Amino acid sequence: MAKGGSAAKYKKDSKPAVVSATDKRRLRREEEIKKIEELGQRALAMANNGPLDSSVKLFTELPISELTLQGLERAHYAEMTEIQHKALPYALAKRDVLGAAKTGSGKTLAFLIPILEILYRHRWTQLDGLGALVISPTRELAMQIFGVLCKIGRHHKFSAGLVIGGKQVEEEKVIMGRMNILVCTPGRLLQHMDETAGFDCDNLQVLVLDEADRILDMGFKKTMNAIIQNLPRQRQTLLFSATQTKSVKDLARLSLERPEYVGVHEKDRFSTPSKLSQHYMIVDLPQKLDMLYSFLRTHTNNKVIVFLSSGKQVRFVYETFSKARPGIPLLHMHGKQKQMRRVEIFEKFKNTTKAALLCTDVAARGLDFPAVDWVVQVDCPEDCDTYLHRVGRTARYEAAGKSLLFLLPSEAPEMTRLLNEKNIPIKEISPKSNKVLTVSKQLQHFCFQDSETKYLGQRAFVTYVRSVFLQKNKKVFDVDKLPLEEFAESLGLPGAPQVKFVKRKGDKNKSYEDENALLKDEREQRRKARMEEIERENTAAAGADTSDDEPGVKTKAEKMFARKNASVLAGHYQKLVEHSDSSDGEGDFITLKRADHALSDSDASDANASDAEESPVQTITNGDTGSSVTVPNIPSQELSKRQLRKIKEKLIKNTRNQRVVFDDDGNARPIYELQDEDSFRQQGDMNKLVDEFQQRNRLLMDEADVADREADQLRRKEKRIRRKIREREELGLEPSQAMAVLKTDGDSSESDYSEDEAPHGNKRSTSRLSSSDSDSDDLPTSKPKKRRSGRVVEVDNADMTLEDQEQLALQLLGSG
Repeated sequence: MAKGGSAAKYKKDSKPAVVSATDKRRLRREEEIKKIEELGQRALAMANNGPLDSSVKLFTELPISELTLQGLERAHYAEMTEIQHKALPYALAKRDVLGAAKTGSGKTLAFLIPILEILYRHRWTQLDGLGALVISPTRELAMQIFGVLCKIGRHHKFSAGLVIGGKQVEEEKVIMGRMNILVCTPGRLLQHMDETAGFDCDNLQVLVLDEADRILDMGFKKTMNAIIQNLPRQRQTLLFSATQTKSVKDLARLSLERPEYVGVHEKDRFSTPSKLSQHYMIVDLPQKLDMLYSFLRTHTNNKVIVFLSSGKQVRFVYETFSKARPGIPLLHMHGKQKQMRRVEIFEKFKNTTKAALLCTDVAARGLDFPAVDWVVQVDCPEDCDTYLHRVGRTARYEAAGKSLLFLLPSEAPEMTRLLNEKNIPIKEISPKSNKVLTVSKQLQHFCFQDSETKYLGQRAFVTYVRSVFLQKNKKVFDVDKLPLEEFAESLGLPGAPQVKFVKRKGDKNKSYEDENALLKDEREQRRKARMEEIERENTAAAGADTSDDEPGVKTKAEKMFARKNASVLAGHYQKLVEHSDSSDGEGDFITLKRADHALSDSDASDANASDAEESPVQTITNGDTGSSVTVPNIPSQELSKRQLRKIKEKLIKNTRNQRVVFDDDGNARPIYELQDEDSFRQQGDMNKLVDEFQQRNRLLMDEADVADREADQLRRKEKRIRRKIREREELGLEPSQAMAVLKTDGDSSESDYSEDEAPHGNKRSTSRLSSSDSDSDDLPTSKPKKRRSGRVVEVDNADMTLEDQEQLALQLLGSG
């Protein structure tokens, strides 16, 4: 009974069986799979039902996983923007989307959330490889996208990477094969596709092109075509931009299947944010930098972005304005800077509250700089889309902002018409005259002091003119209407640098034939004037009837400085020369004589004698060859480069090499003396002569080899003698106890110490110097070596130093 009772009690008090850890993981996994399937079904149902109801505003109302919602909450994203409200239902259902919205409307989250959710539903792991690819046109925008991805995806277990130019390629190659999400620029992505082993995109699920219109244009056409060829056709593609493309060719390149076009603000009255105040100002080209400097001086407490057309302009304005001190911190960013420097400037401008960022269009797309007050466009944008991207750096989300556009008088009519056609409200304003400052004099001072600043100014001038010349819309951009001389002066330059593609100001409407004819006539007139001047000079020198004090007569120096030669001095340097018409009546300080051609002395005398003649040509005779060359009787400065080159070729062709060398007797001989072929054949058979020549020179070479070997042996002997004497000195032997023994019977003689010659004794020791290479002279040997007969010289060197012993040994060696 007791036993049975205890068993019943045990059964009564026992607890249910404990569930194992494996079962818990299995149950949790099954529950997670059910949730994932439910999210997928909800996403498909939402996409099939069409646009979301306007009452749906929060991210929590979408079919999104808890991990993504936690990341959104941590990053303080709670309510959807309009583009997110329209694009997310289609993107979560794995449909291709074309999204277009104003700048600063939240397009980044519209494609990052679908990436995280689609990979989460596929239960993507590191072993599955690359699952999503985001391509951006600029490095800064790629960095910004990657930063947002890290914030909202921090609770997921995906691996993400940023691949942009300017970093170490080898470091990126190591991790490329382990990335699940990749944010990159087109150039660096294509480089890894070509060079990185183990990197493939066969399992790619989502392709995103941010700023798609910029990526698909001509600048990235070849790169994008090569990238698309390496991507699978079965994928989801998302395209987002402020100015979206609808080109059928572009969409066909990307293999889009029935894409959903999501347009935001299409029905709005204006294409720009409502809180953006837009203005333009008509400014002459020489006054642009003065107006910019005045603007910065009056907005020292604002955050300003200034756009210029080229990197050289950005650098020049930054360097000069930093010295002029407009009162506001200055930063600059352009495409030629190194990546780490651009990142540093990007972060510094983001975190500051008042500064001016001078930049090119590299900062015009997608970058989110918080609290920008003004966007100033010093140079006119190439089109309306570029204008929209530039002004989009301010008035982002619900913030307010202002923009100012500088337009030249030749650009204003057509550009304002294009902006009005794009529904861009822009108003003209004019500056206050008392607020406009002049900075051109300071720029001129900086260029005069620093040659580097002057060079930057020249490069800024050339790059601006080139940018205007290369623009497609010639109704807006006309390089012939630019006041280049005044613009160069406003940059502080002494004159306008020469630009190849810009015609001269006086010949704008002339064809190239008319221009060449005009230049030919000018050269002919200058030639005639020069001939008349030479004739007058010769007449005045020959006759004594004209005195030096006669009024109207000029010296040669005065005539030289009065002459305007465009090939010597540029036009802007002529302004710096003061010309004087009066003569002080004194004699010439210096007499200069020009040589029209680089001729010999005899030719020069003939040419001088015929200067006064009007003959159109002159003949030059070579005294060595007897040949003659006919050249035009025109000063060399009046000839074209082609004529000078032809004259030089004729002179070289008719001139023989006259270099000579002097033999032992002092007779001059030509450097090359060649024998005639006929006389050479009369000496005998050619093959026999060649063999004799080779044999004779072979004997000479053998004799030279013997002499070289003997000299080398002598040099080695001297080296060994110095080594032996140095060893005796290191052993501490006294000179009075040493004896030098020299064997000179041959080069193969060997040296050894016998027992009685070993350097052990304190009374007397001997030293034997020979050509042996043995290093065991001081050690006793068990087997004595064979001695050869030779001449032995004993010297009592009791009073000799080691230096004297060395000299004596060398003398004995030479005598032997």
